[in-house]
Amino acid sequence: MRVSASARRFTATIALLTSISLGGGALVACGGQGNGVAVKSIASAPEVLADDLSVSEGLLDSAEAVVVSSSGEAEQRRAAAIAVAAKLPMLVLGSDAEPENEEVQRSPKKDARGYVAGVERARVEKEIDRLGVKSVLTVGAVDLTGGEGRQIIRDPGTPEGLRELVGVDFTVLDKPESKPSRVISEMDPAKPSVVDVKASGTKLTQEELDRANVGQDDKGSKSATLPKGSPAANKKAVALAAPGTGLASIATARAAGLDVEWLPVGDARATSESMKAARGGKSIVALGSVFGDTKRFEQTVALAKDDSIKELPGGGTLLFPGRHFIATYGHPGAAPLGVMGEQEPAEAVETAKGYVKQYEKFADDPVLPAFEIIASVAQASPGPRGDYSEPATVESLKPYVDAMTKAGGYVIIDLQPGSADFLEQAKIYEELLKMPNVGLALDAEWKMEPGQVPATEVGHVDASEINRVAQWLAKLTRDNKLPQKMLLLHQFQLQMIRNRESLDLSHPELSFVLHADGHGTPEEKFETWNVLLQDLQPEIFEAWKNFIDEDKPMFTPEETMNIEPRPWLVTYQ
Repeated sequence: MRVSASARRFTATIALLTSISLGGGALVACGGQGNGVAVKSIASAPEVLADDLSVSEGLLDSAEAVVVSSSGEAEQRRAAAIAVAAKLPMLVLGSDAEPENEEVQRSPKKDARGYVAGVERARVEKEIDRLGVKSVLTVGAVDLTGGEGRQIIRDPGTPEGLRELVGVDFTVLDKPESKPSRVISEMDPAKPSVVDVKASGTKLTQEELDRANVGQDDKGSKSATLPKGSPAANKKAVALAAPGTGLASIATARAAGLDVEWLPVGDARATSESMKAARGGKSIVALGSVFGDTKRFEQTVALAKDDSIKELPGGGTLLFPGRHFIATYGHPGAAPLGVMGEQEPAEAVETAKGYVKQYEKFADDPVLPAFEIIASVAQASPGPRGDYSEPATVESLKPYVDAMTKAGGYVIIDLQPGSADFLEQAKIYEELLKMPNVGLALDAEWKMEPGQVPATEVGHVDASEINRVAQWLAKLTRDNKLPQKMLLLHQFQLQMIRNRESLDLSHPELSFVLHADGHGTPEEKFETWNVLLQDLQPEIFEAWKNFIDEDKPMFTPEETMNIEPRPWLVTYQ
C-alpha cells in the first residue's frame, strides 16, 4: 500500500479519466460481430484477465486493426487515446528478452507509476496473427514485421495525419501532465486529444525517433486507411479496472463493447457503482492481476452481490482505499485522555468535522469524520478484576457512537487491556461491533504481562493473540452481514507487536491498519514511521497520529497529507 506521490497523482488521474470518459459506454455476455471487431462470449462466472494480452485473448475473436504502443508513459497515453477514439484494441510492446518461465510471461511488468512495461515482440505478433489483423498502427519505438497482406502504419505524429487515419480531429497536448482534466480528454472519444511524444520529455534515442517516425508525416500513412472498430453493445457484462490495470486493457475492453468501471482498488466491493454492477446480474470481468486470482475475485464479487450487507459511510463495503478518516481520540468525560473526551457527543462530532474540512482540499478521495474511543482504560492499580484495566460500559459509549453514526462517520473502539486478554475485552463491545460503521483497535502499549504495571513500561502483544481477535471479528462481521471492518493496531516500537510477519491477513471481512503513534519533533516522528513501515505487509494500510500537545510542532493537514505513504487514517490526541 506504500505508493509514491507521483503514483498517487497517476492513480487519481486515471481514476477520473475512467469514471468520466469510460463510464458511459454500452455494456455483453454474448458474442457479437461489430464493424472490424468480433467479440467473444463472456463467461457468466467472474473472471480475471491478468494482463493486456489476456484481455485481448479473452474478449476478442478477431480485429481488422490494432494499435500497438511502445512502453513509455507518453506513448501509452497517446496510443490509448487513439485506440479509444478509433474503437480498436491496443497492445503494448516491451523487451524482446526471453521470459524465464510461463509465470513470468503471464505477469505484466510495470514501471514505478503503474504503466505496463509491455511484453516481448513474439507474443504481440502471435496475438496480432490470432486476431487476423490487417492494419497495425504503431505509436512510439515499435518495430513489428508485417504479415502477409498486413500493413504497418506508423503514427504520423500530426493532427492532420491522425485525422486522415482515424477520421476524427485530435487536440495535441505539447506538455502532458497529470492533471485529471488533461488526461480525461485524452481518452474521451467525443473530444479526443493526444500526447505529443516528442515534446513530452520522453527520452528516446535518435534511432528510436527515426524508427517511430514521431513528429513526422509518414509517407505510407497518407495513402493508408485505418479500419475503425464498431463493437456490438455488450449489455450483459461489465469490466472492472483499478490502479495497476494497463491502459491497453481498458482500451481493448472498450473495443469489445464493455463498459469499464474504475475502482480505487482491485476489489468488487470498493464502490457503490461496482456493487450495483455485481448485483445487476451482469457478467463481470476484472482487468489486471491487481484483482488477484480468479478465486479471490469470485469471493469479492460474492460479497459485493450480497444486498443484505449495508454500505459504509462514503459508499461500498470496502474500507480502503477510496476514503480517508480524520478522527479525534479520547475517553468520554476524561479530558486528559484526549480531545474527544473533553466534549459532549454533538460538540465532539463538530470538532471532528472541522478537522475534515481542513483535509478535504488535500485529498483525492472523500474525507470522513471519525472517533477513536478508548473503551477500556489501563489503570495504575489492579482493580476489581486484578488486570489493571477498567472497561467502560456500552451504555456510556453509545451516545458518542450514535452521534458519529448520525453524522455519517466511523467509530473505532480502542482497547487498553492491561493484563487482560484482548479477545475477552473485545467481546464486551460485541453489541457496538455489530454496527456497520464500528471497528476495533488494539493498543499494545497497554498490553501487560502478569505483574507488570501500565505506564511503567511499554507493553507488547504477540501476533498469535491478534490473530485470535481477527478470526473472531471476521466471523462476527460475516455472520451479521456487515461491511468490511477495521482492525487497527497501535505501534511505536517494533517490540510492541511481536512476530508481526505471522499476522493472518487472509480475512476479506477485515481491513488491517497500522497506527504509528510516535510523537515529538518531525525528525523523531519520521524515524518511528520509517522503522515501523519497514517490511510491513502490503495488505496493511497506514495510519498517523498528530499529538496536539506533545508534537513540536504538530503537523499541519497539508504536511500530514504529504507524508509518504499518505496515511488513510489520521487521529488527533
